[in-house]
Amino acid sequence: MTDCILILVTAGSETEAETIAKTLVEERLVACVNIVNPIRSIYRWEGKVADDREWLLIGKTVAANFAAVEARVKALHSYQVSEVIAVPIHHGSAAYLQWIRDEAIEAH
Repeated sequence: MTDCILILVTAGSETEAETIAKTLVEERLVACVNIVNPIRSIYRWEGKVADDREWLLIGKTVAANFAAVEARVKALHSYQVSEVIAVPIHHGSAAYLQWIRDEAIEAH
């Protein structure tokens, strides 16, 4: 197990996805964000099944930054309940994981 994580966030537009990604990288909360588009999300919301096109953000950072990333995403996001999910990175290239640690400065 490493101290690095992936953070998954969905956004309702390309512009919103880009704003969130650029902000997180510029503020050094994450080392990198991949934007995957479009994705199709089928989910239950307010008692109904929704079927929407979204953009998936995959951020790479250190676990210590999760709370700061979550707070920043919530501040930038248009959704009432935004997806901010952390997935641990169990194994990875040592050089890549070190790059994540070097670029994603731990939030204090």
